[in-house]
Amino acid sequence: MGSNGHLVIIGATASGKSALAMEVARSRPGVELVSMDSMALYRGMDIGTAAPTAAECAEIPHHLLDLVDPTEEFTVSAFQTAAREALADMEDRGVRAVLVGGTGLHVRAVVDDLEIPGQYDEIRAGLDADADTHGLYARLAELDPVAAGRMEATNRRRVVRALEVTLGSGRPFSSFGPGLDAYPATPFTQVGLRVDRDVMDRRIEERYQRQLDDGFLDEIRTLADLDGGLSRTAAQALGYKELLAHHRGERTLVDAVADAVVATRRFARRQERWFRRDPRIEWFDVADDPLEVLDEVLERFDNCGVPG
Repeated sequence: MGSNGHLVIIGATASGKSALAMEVARSRPGVELVSMDSMALYRGMDIGTAAPTAAECAEIPHHLLDLVDPTEEFTVSAFQTAAREALADMEDRGVRAVLVGGTGLHVRAVVDDLEIPGQYDEIRAGLDADADTHGLYARLAELDPVAAGRMEATNRRRVVRALEVTLGSGRPFSSFGPGLDAYPATPFTQVGLRVDRDVMDRRIEERYQRQLDDGFLDEIRTLADLDGGLSRTAAQALGYKELLAHHRGERTLVDAVADAVVATRRFARRQERWFRRDPRIEWFDVADDPLEVLDEVLERFDNCGVPG
């Protein structure tokens, strides 16, 4: 498969990928950036998601930021549609993109153009009410033996999701593409930043302190006052859940920040494991400054061609 000319820079939170992506764009005039962060797309959630600043957005066009209000749900499927539209627009204009990836599933949805099954809430509610996981698995094995063969009978979450889609869509869950375990050829060139865990842990803690200095608690207060509260998807944002607990008087600020640091470090480990499974990513080790690999990354970008 040929290259589409777009580069994906992948890395765990606080790995420096955003700073590197900005320098790539500055070094190659005309390049635009696409955020692959599942939380930076919410309006008013800028400080806690370390979203690009207004100055950075004025300097280099950014896409997939501030798409919806945090009271709204925004599924992976909706994100994929928005990313497709942004990339199609860039390709129509002959513009190349650097995609900056942090949220693994969202990156895969775009890089592999995944066929994402819909959500069927009523069916899901009925399945959730059935406590017999083995019985649900037996039902799945009858309706979609291929999907059943790909999961443990005790993995309730996967069993329920497969049954929900099979019953709701009227087609087997296993018919929705090869899934996340396959890594087919893709037109995107992917590079990853690998940072020593001690460095990453330190950066995560320092970033929270910086965000607090920048007004993170004010952002939290504004979100807490929203009618209806945060949507299910927005409420998953790291740091926000913990600081909202502080806002409600359930945690001291010190404890809330400590909780957020621990949760974010765990998340970074999960990101590392997720991305490391993808054999198509070329990894660059970064000691401290992500720009130390700028020349090598620019070389990959220059060699991945221009959209045709």
